Amino acid sequence: MKFRCLLLLYVSVLAAADLSSVRTVYVFPMTHGMDQYVANRLTEGHVLQVVSDPKLADAVFTDRLGEAFEYRLEHINPPAAAPKTAKADKDDAPAKAREAGDVAKSRTNDEPPRFSSFGRGKGTYFLVDAKSKQVLWSTYEKPGSVTPPHLQKTAGKLVSRLQDILGAK
Repeated sequence: MKFRCLLLLYVSVLAAADLSSVRTVYVFPMTHGMDQYVANRLTEGHVLQVVSDPKLADAVFTDRLGEAFEYRLEHINPPAAAPKTAKADKDDAPAKAREAGDVAKSRTNDEPPRFSSFGRGKGTYFLVDAKSKQVLWSTYEKPGSVTPPHLQKTAGKLVSRLQDILGAK
């Protein structure tokens, strides 16, 4: 048990270095409306500036990772297209025509993954860098129940832990 606590502390201190660049955060929708409580606590404690436009955020706060999360994060900050030369464009014209048809077909059949705030929250929360998509910090805190007082208390614990890590930088 002591080893586990020391390891957690060590990882937390390492994560503090990555957290030093985070000033603004966007809070993704979470199970039972926890996003509202977390945003309130982050703002109330002046821990991080909460933004309503995810494109302005240095990091995002979420209670789940996975395909749907990655999809949404990708659409917030799409990767920059590689610059092409004029000669390469002429040589690739037939290939581009074929690809355009394939892309159009795949988009009509390809639906975005579902992202629901119901049912999957198990008590783990993540702070993810919006550009590099690396998890900067995570913690586990399962709310005792889904009543507002319990959710407010849980959000307070989450933000307090984050504030401790940010203060360690």
